[in-house]
Amino acid sequence: MKGYIDCWASVAADLFSQALAGEPELAEALPAPLGPNAFGFAATVSGDEQGRFAVMLEGSVLDTPLVGDGVDQKAGWAELLREIADAAAGELLAETGKHCKVEKFEATTGENQVSRAFRLRSGDRAWIVLVRDDVRPAQAAAPAPAKAPASASASPSGPGASAPAPLNPGLELLLDVELEASLRFGSREMPLGEILELGPGDVVQLDRHVADPVDLLVGDKIVARGEVVLVNGNFGLRVTEVAEPRKRLETIRCLF
Repeated sequence: MKGYIDCWASVAADLFSQALAGEPELAEALPAPLGPNAFGFAATVSGDEQGRFAVMLEGSVLDTPLVGDGVDQKAGWAELLREIADAAAGELLAETGKHCKVEKFEATTGENQVSRAFRLRSGDRAWIVLVRDDVRPAQAAAPAPAKAPASASASPSGPGASAPAPLNPGLELLLDVELEASLRFGSREMPLGEILELGPGDVVQLDRHVADPVDLLVGDKIVARGEVVLVNGNFGLRVTEVAEPRKRLETIRCLF
């Protein structure tokens, strides 16, 4: 089911092409650092979906009068992004029946974690747009746990309690071993002839959509999957899936 970020992307693509000079196009892209002059705005969303939603743009976008000649460009972007944030809430209601609204909208800087990235292209110019999405479905308040009788044991070693199994003494010797981990965005099989013909500017399309999770590999084993984020200007991984411990240990076997 669609979430707030999906509705925002749909509305932003439409309004950017309609409201900005040159009818620029918005398309998904890989995350990239924005530079020191980046700016952005954050919306606080409440209702059936709630949380914080931030949009960051390259500072160089202010050098092009996309929001109109003779207009304060940053103020114009603030007004447009606020309109998109409100419209995304309306789109979410129309698509899913979920009610939410933007309670607060304010300037922000230094959003290091990224949920999705887009490229805004107008003619021969292009700018990166990064989105941090912390909007999630509102959860019903969980009932408070019943108090245990006074005679019940509060010790985690009591009946029914599960304590983590201790590591095998032999495995503890391996915990300080340093292994090289890498991210795999996707792959593609290519004939040798095509590889030899590659040159600067060529694009190799991979078998994975930009919104799909990427793999964290150690050796040739996938140990986790997650979302690409930016952390202090460097790529990072927000883990969403982790392999079973036994399968992660198989990675060591393939290296020694």
